[in-house]
Amino acid sequence: MIEKKDIELERAVLIGVVTREQNEEQSKEYLDELEFLTYTAGGEVLKRFTQKMDMPNPKTFIGSGKMKEVQQFIEDHDVGTAIFDDELSAAQERNISKILGCKVLDRTNLILDIFAQRATTSYARTQVELAQCEYLLPRLKGMWTHLERQKGGIGMRGPGETEIETDRRIVRDKIALLKAKIKTIDKQMAVQRGNRGKMVRVALVGYTNVGKSTLMNVISKSDVFAENKLFATLDTTVRKVVIQNLPFLLTDTVGFIRKLPTQLVESFKSTLDEVREADLLLHVVDISHPNFEEHIDSVNKILGEIDSADKPTIMVFNKIDAYQPEPFDDDDLVTERTSSHYTLEEWKNTWMNRIGNNALFISALNKKNLDTFKKRVYDEVREIHVTRFPYNHFLYPDYTEEEE
Repeated sequence: MIEKKDIELERAVLIGVVTREQNEEQSKEYLDELEFLTYTAGGEVLKRFTQKMDMPNPKTFIGSGKMKEVQQFIEDHDVGTAIFDDELSAAQERNISKILGCKVLDRTNLILDIFAQRATTSYARTQVELAQCEYLLPRLKGMWTHLERQKGGIGMRGPGETEIETDRRIVRDKIALLKAKIKTIDKQMAVQRGNRGKMVRVALVGYTNVGKSTLMNVISKSDVFAENKLFATLDTTVRKVVIQNLPFLLTDTVGFIRKLPTQLVESFKSTLDEVREADLLLHVVDISHPNFEEHIDSVNKILGEIDSADKPTIMVFNKIDAYQPEPFDDDDLVTERTSSHYTLEEWKNTWMNRIGNNALFISALNKKNLDTFKKRVYDEVREIHVTRFPYNHFLYPDYTEEEE
């Protein structure tokens, strides 16, 4: 197998805007994430371009002057791909491609590409293909899509039907076929979930690349793929876990992300049934990320979309070993102290004041505070289990610390 370092990375530039809805700091943060997405997809970012404007240009997203600057850089440095941080309309994509003369992608297209790379099971590939088709359908106008056709094309066209109308029909038929396939697999998965009996179900949820799979491996002693890339885990993994003598099911789910394409939320809703049917959510957060609170809001928004916002939840703040607050001088009378200067202890006090013992601070990689984590999960699972099986309470005594 060829390693990543042996593959020539695709040269790319990133383009974003600073608007009334998205300030300079947010724009930089989104472009940081877009660069990580580009790296995950197999690209190398040579330069970023940002422009301040009231709203994106409806024809070319950015202004003509900035577009010429991007065009010149692409020509001078032999760049093959221009990636825009927001979703482009079909017209914008066509216009920009004509000007820049290179491949033009938006954030949605990039995420769909990563999902296509990462999908390993037939189910995940079907879901990604459905999302890609739904993304493509409104973008067929005025463009030739080179879709596969039946040989000869006989019977494929109606009277006076254009190539674009034929393409649309092919894509619609494909969407219907994929939806039917997903529906069949959903029924099979529902049966599998039913066969698990009444065991307590716990699901790991959180932003992408926060350490869910690493935590899953540590707790379940399994070997779930974990990597420092976005969307390392795409397929849902379910493992039986036993803490002390108490068994329960632990599920590792696909990570969430800001500006997650609507098509993906829709097509992956069936995968997220594991979240919907869970008795307890472990919301894993990368506390070392400077914008982790925004990540929490993004995850909570998607949980709301899949009717899971009100489930019992434990906030698990991971990567405490990597947390580094910004230095702050108490004698500095000009600089305002913000949450970026908080110590880890201050964050603990903040979150524990908000949600009590439902806030845990751990390092899954270095196994810090894992006994506290296991005790809290044990207590919560035990309570659910005893409620479900009231005559079994004597089987599960209070948690005792494990010997190292």
